[in-house]
Amino acid sequence: MKNYGAKDVDAYIASAAVDARPKLKELRKLIKSTIPDAEESISWGVPFYKYYGVLAGFASFKNHVSFGLVTVLEDEDRKMLEEKGYVTGKKIIQIKFDQKVPATTIKQILKTKAKTNEAKKRKK
Repeated sequence: MKNYGAKDVDAYIASAAVDARPKLKELRKLIKSTIPDAEESISWGVPFYKYYGVLAGFASFKNHVSFGLVTVLEDEDRKMLEEKGYVTGKKIIQIKFDQKVPATTIKQILKTKAKTNEAKKRKK
């Protein structure tokens, strides 16, 4: 769900479907606890996080929430997630309302992307 009227992440989550809210809150907490210095905002109508560049975001849909990346999901991560029943795309992980958030994998992805962003920033 793109919500161009949401001024902040709290408003975005509050306007999402009731079934989506727990997953959205969990993703938000996961991002903030993994990369505490990440800057939180609404970009393109969805919650988005930056840390020395773009990091990740999430969105609510009719039957799932999506965790989105700005980099391509690694093949081994995609395979492992799909084996556990998650739908993946080139840069997203779909989490149905009855599925657990794959926290360990998402933490790993966030840490890797944050390190990459830091390294790029140092080179400049």
